[in-house]
Amino acid sequence: MVAVKEEKSLEEGLLKLKNQNEASGCRITACVILSTFVAICGSFSFGVSVGYTSGAEVGMIKDMGLSIAEFSAFGSFSTLGATFGALFSGKMAIMLGRKGTMWVSDILCITGWLCIAFAKDVLWLNIGRFSSGIGLGLISYVVPVYVAEITPKHVRGTFTFSNQLLQNCGLAMVYFCGNFINWRMMALLGALPCFIQGIGLFFVPESPRWLAKAGTDKELENSLLRLRGRDADISSEASEIQVMTKMLESDSKSSFSDLLQRKYRHTLVVGIGLMLIQQFSGSTAVLCYANTIFRKAGFSVAIGSTLLGIFVVPKAMIGLILVDKWGRRPLLLTSASGMCLFCMFIGLAFTLQKMQLLLELTPVFTFICVTLYIASYAIGVGGLPWVIMSEVFPMNIKVTAGSIVTLASWSSSSIVTYAFNFLFEWSTQGTFYIFGAVGGAALVFIWFLVPETKGLSLEEIQLSLIREPDEINHT
Repeated sequence: MVAVKEEKSLEEGLLKLKNQNEASGCRITACVILSTFVAICGSFSFGVSVGYTSGAEVGMIKDMGLSIAEFSAFGSFSTLGATFGALFSGKMAIMLGRKGTMWVSDILCITGWLCIAFAKDVLWLNIGRFSSGIGLGLISYVVPVYVAEITPKHVRGTFTFSNQLLQNCGLAMVYFCGNFINWRMMALLGALPCFIQGIGLFFVPESPRWLAKAGTDKELENSLLRLRGRDADISSEASEIQVMTKMLESDSKSSFSDLLQRKYRHTLVVGIGLMLIQQFSGSTAVLCYANTIFRKAGFSVAIGSTLLGIFVVPKAMIGLILVDKWGRRPLLLTSASGMCLFCMFIGLAFTLQKMQLLLELTPVFTFICVTLYIASYAIGVGGLPWVIMSEVFPMNIKVTAGSIVTLASWSSSSIVTYAFNFLFEWSTQGTFYIFGAVGGAALVFIWFLVPETKGLSLEEIQLSLIREPDEINHT
């Protein structure tokens, strides 16, 4: 009874502070922009890693004498390493802080890229790919969480989605430069953003919400002052963060059993479901092996990869612009619809090719559909699962839930990356029909389960999701 009254009073206090916060408003400062830029530098390396196998395939197989099985294994070692990194991402982010975790990821990524760049045999290639993969597993969790925790709520979606923009910049570099830059040089370029991030982290503040969790109120206020401006009134925002942190800590001690509570099941299902949709709809396979798909369709690999390199960044800008205007749900539904439709069209193109029909049109049609598939992916399913993951989990379960969700993403990505070449050999059209069916199922999942979080503070989102199951339970 006492706990219920205490929780109720904390909720009422949070609602009062919310009104004060809305009245005071939040500015976008140079510190927020710099901190976001430094954080998402690691995402550029992420994008290079995703597209690396597409740009490096021909040169690496020729120089190192790799078989298809060995190259597929090399490609999957990144996602395997990221799966391993995901196991520790949440715990590390809470023990070392958001900045400390990014430093660890930088060391692992730089080591991995250097091993690949100077590899003399397949063993060092795989060690390097695995090491950088672990770093990517940490980056994929901590970067969107950090950005979501430092930005004002009215631009949080845009700033967090910039993570996806930098990933696409990395992809563009691989697709565009892979035609004339050696695969070893591309590996060195993949390490460069990690050096920039490692240095930049010395000049940006730690996440105020992590500082509240760590119990350092003075550092929390200093962090908010740097992020909101020295002349800003940060008292209401600081109090809101402290109140929500206190409420969650009194409710739970952040163990795995917390995830089994009724009030957290919805958020966990949403987080894991979106990650599985992201991977099993074929995104990683298409991005990693775009050149293989073009080659199979009879389209020029050089022209296809160059055009993708030019196109891949502007398309990501669409999601960046729309995420805080349209909202998360409309963009996700639009994205999943496009991915489903264009996967079916790619499957149809390969079906016509197999039947020896319209052979002169199939290569161009396949290229257009692959390009539009990637565009559909970029505006929603590519980045929004990470945005939503960073928003819906309260601080008391963010460690465990975030690690599980990141693990689900990378383990499923590892399966898809490794299996794609074998599936493609089995049935070119069947592979894309399977991906299209997953896209169709994604529409149903998003429509019924994914909440809209646009325009709400992290504390408001988490309070509404926690109360929702309890309200249903009492009716």
